[in-house]
Amino acid sequence: MQDLWQNCVEQLAQELPEQQFNTWIKPLQASFSSDFSKVTVLVGNRFKLDWIRTQYSKKLTNILSTLYGQSITVELALSPKEAISKTLPHSLSTENEFTYTTPSLVEEPTEEPFRNRLNPSLTFETFVEGSANRMARAAAMHVASIPGHLYNPLFIYGGVGLGKTHLVHAVGNQLLKDKPDSKILYIHAEQFVSDVVKAYQRKTFDEFKLRYHSLDLLLIDDVQFFANKDRTQEEFFNAFEALLAKKSHIVMTSDTYPKGLADIHERLVSRFDSGLTVAIEPPELEMRVAILMTKSRLEGSEMPEEVAFFVAKNVRSNVRELEGALRKILAYSRFNQKEISIQLARDALRDLLSIQNRQISVENIQKTVADFYKIKVADMYSKKRPVSIARPRQIAMYLAKELTQKSLPEIGELFGGRDHTTVLHAVRKISAERLQLNELNQQLHVLEQTLKG
Repeated sequence: MQDLWQNCVEQLAQELPEQQFNTWIKPLQASFSSDFSKVTVLVGNRFKLDWIRTQYSKKLTNILSTLYGQSITVELALSPKEAISKTLPHSLSTENEFTYTTPSLVEEPTEEPFRNRLNPSLTFETFVEGSANRMARAAAMHVASIPGHLYNPLFIYGGVGLGKTHLVHAVGNQLLKDKPDSKILYIHAEQFVSDVVKAYQRKTFDEFKLRYHSLDLLLIDDVQFFANKDRTQEEFFNAFEALLAKKSHIVMTSDTYPKGLADIHERLVSRFDSGLTVAIEPPELEMRVAILMTKSRLEGSEMPEEVAFFVAKNVRSNVRELEGALRKILAYSRFNQKEISIQLARDALRDLLSIQNRQISVENIQKTVADFYKIKVADMYSKKRPVSIARPRQIAMYLAKELTQKSLPEIGELFGGRDHTTVLHAVRKISAERLQLNELNQQLHVLEQTLKG
């Protein structure tokens, strides 16, 4: 059963951002009941227990039950060294992020050397460039070369696994290479929340401010996690203002553009949007092929180009999924002692391809787009041509080409028997306008995220 838990953890490692996984999932321990119907997950403290219950318990239950083939109940509990605190009084705050704090458990603050938390392997050299990320990469390189000037703050948004974290680490690593004395910090937003909680518990906000307000470069991932955390947002606003005042640079990432962030104070959103906001899109076909072949070589194997094209055509969503697919293919090849071929890739990715094919249909795209633009689904098949209908129809055709395996004639047929040239025109038009019109690009990003769940 420990193998079952390990497989669950490995799946979460592929699905979650690295910092998020390392902070919340990696430290967990699990034990199973004798009949395997229940797993008890041990958590280090009350704050983490509450966070994992609200954010991850459902996901843990679903993954474990799927892997085991029958229902498994997940129960969260404090690890033995923390369990004695259950009878101790709590120090409560009205804010969500301070609901579970126990002063008697707080460790004495200890002086520790400053760590920038950068991953040295994530550099501009190891970042595969394509049209989907070219603008974000160029902006990041500019920040690394002249921090504190243009594009401050730099706000990078996009879906999971598209390279946002890689880029922010690359900025830090480049600046550290050029100016070794620079004070740089990379953190995930959840770590900032945790640091605010510790400062609140220990009454050490002076030390907290000294740490964050003295940086030359702050790199922070997934700022959407600040939602509904008023004290955290207040402290981040203060840090933000202090860093800008001293011409330090801030680079942030999120899963959506600033004005799309929910439950974040308006004054903070306006600060996020005051510099440069750039998107990273899902990689286009040629870029996915380049990523597969590059990373395959780094793993000591050569992936034939036709195999890379086959995988790239079937794994479209993000770079992390591509890397996961590559690892499966390489492991399958080594285990079976077979050359990498399209058939081997098809066998290795059988489950993944099956899920991909079930996930998004043209019909689902039509309904989602119709709901988004407040038109009838029937308008997708009709001959009506007012802009209020024709435009969403073209967007739906574009998404059908990008997110499904359907051919142009097949898509045309599903849009009221239209000719494939009509679909091709729509795809080319929306694709070109996406690069020029920020509002359209943001709308498409929201639709893609909705369709991918």
